Amino acid sequence: MQEDAMSLVEHLGELRKRIIWIIAVLVLGMIGGFFVAKPILIYLQEASPLVNATWHAFSPWDGLRVYMQLSFIIALVVTGPVTLYHLWSFVKPGLSKEEQKATIGYIPFSVLLFLVGLAFAYFVVFPMAFKFASGLTGSLMLTETYGITQYFSFMFNILLPISLLFELPVVVMFLTRIRLLNPIRLHKMRRYAYLALVILSTVVTPPDALSAIIVAIPLIILYEISVLLSKVIYRKQLAKDRVWADEYGDK
Repeated sequence: MQEDAMSLVEHLGELRKRIIWIIAVLVLGMIGGFFVAKPILIYLQEASPLVNATWHAFSPWDGLRVYMQLSFIIALVVTGPVTLYHLWSFVKPGLSKEEQKATIGYIPFSVLLFLVGLAFAYFVVFPMAFKFASGLTGSLMLTETYGITQYFSFMFNILLPISLLFELPVVVMFLTRIRLLNPIRLHKMRRYAYLALVILSTVVTPPDALSAIIVAIPLIILYEISVLLSKVIYRKQLAKDRVWADEYGDK
C-alpha cells in the first residue's frame, strides 16, 4: 500500500514538473511574442479585408491589450509542440517501445495541422466572416468604425477554434494508440460527430448556409481521415495481439 502511495506521489510530482515546464515556455513565448507583435500587426493591417484599414483605439489600454492578445497567440503556437512532447513523456511509461516511437511522430504532424488550420481560418473563413458582417453593417446604413481590440477579438474568435479543430486526426490517432478509441466506435459515432462538426462550423462562421458548409466540409473530411488512420493503427494492434496470443496464450 505504501509503495502504491509513493508511486502515486511520484506520478503527481512528475505531472507537476511537466506543467511547470509548459507554463515557463508559455511565459517566455509571450515575452518573445511581445517583441515581434508590431511587424505582425503591420502585416495584418495591410492584409486586412477592410479596404484602407484604419483601426481606432477607444481606450488608452487598447494598444497594450492587442499586443498581449497577439503575444498570447504566438506563445500558444510556440508552446504547442512543447506541450505535446511533455504529454507524450508523461504517458510514455505506459506505452510499448513501438508505441513510443509511433506517438512521438504525432508532434510535428500536429504542428503542421495547426498551421494548416490557422491558414484556412485566416485566408478563407475570416475574410468571408468579415465581409458578411461588413455587408450587414452597410445594409443597416451604419458607419463602419473599427476599434483595434474589437477587430482582433473578432479575428481570434475565428482563428483559434478552427485551428484547434484541425487537430482532430492527431487526437483520434493518439486515443486509438492508447486504446481509448477504435474505428468501430468512430463508425458508430459518425452521425453524431457530423452533427457536432456542423454545429461547430455554424458557431465559428457567419450565420449563412454557404459559410457553414465551406467550414463543415473540411472538418468532415478530417473526421473521415481520422477514421482511416484509426483503422491502420487498430489493425496493427490486432495483429500484435494475435502474435502475442499465439506465443503466450497457451502458457
